[in-house]
Amino acid sequence: MSKILILNGPNLNLLGTREPEIYGSDTLADVENICAETAKKYNIDIDCRQSNHEGTLIDWIQEAINTVDAVIINAAAYTHTSIAIHDALKMLNCPIIEVHFSDPASREEFRHHSYITPLAQKVIKGHGSQGYVQAIEFLAKELS
Repeated sequence: MSKILILNGPNLNLLGTREPEIYGSDTLADVENICAETAKKYNIDIDCRQSNHEGTLIDWIQEAINTVDAVIINAAAYTHTSIAIHDALKMLNCPIIEVHFSDPASREEFRHHSYITPLAQKVIKGHGSQGYVQAIEFLAKELS
């Protein structure tokens, strides 16, 4: 059974109430349920985690080295600022999928650069919570 770590960064714990016109009405629990349902179809084990703290995300990425088959990450604002998360992801020997609810390229200029994209096998943006489904389905094919 393949194992995928799904990491969500700062403020994503407020999904459903934070700027629903941008991020939609699904809560983080809804997203995790959608991920669990999708993963079950493909016999994939998932581990969903969220933190508002950069160091915690880095610790989890380091724990994933040689222990997971893939990582799906929505680093939220850290996407555009964290060289430390980039460096941690660089140590992984598995596929990395970058996911965003909105399309950062259509938003403020400071959101246009991603430190994760150069390491990602695939970037999924602008599909709301369905982006996670797309990421799991892509990985199911890649990992089979």
